[in-house]
Amino acid sequence: MAGEPMAVDYYIPLIIFLIVGAIVPIAALAAIKIIAPNRPTRQKRSIYEGGLRPIRDAKIQYSVQYYLFAIVFVIFDVEVLFLYPWIYVYANRAMQNFMAFGLMNYAVFEMLLFILVLLIGLIYAIKKEALRWV
Repeated sequence: MAGEPMAVDYYIPLIIFLIVGAIVPIAALAAIKIIAPNRPTRQKRSIYEGGLRPIRDAKIQYSVQYYLFAIVFVIFDVEVLFLYPWIYVYANRAMQNFMAFGLMNYAVFEMLLFILVLLIGLIYAIKKEALRWV
């Protein structure tokens, strides 16, 4: 039909949004690079220790194991946050009555699958000794 929009027409706002979303940060970074003065001195490059003169070099070598431990902790900590809404819905009887037609069984299966994925990730981290403290 002549008056109906084509399927591509629905994507035009999204494409405009993506283009503007890419141009704005690039333009801001370019403007900072052009406008801001760049005069590095020894004082500016020195380590800041609360106004005192630096005692020694601040670059300390940390074991990669600390970073790996921290990343595993953050991943599992964030994933546990996904359990809270499910626990609330499952514990709230009024919400259980609202979820009719077997959706509660689907939610239980889905959460068990989620916990299984967490356990697989935990077993993998243990096998790779990512949780072993240095």
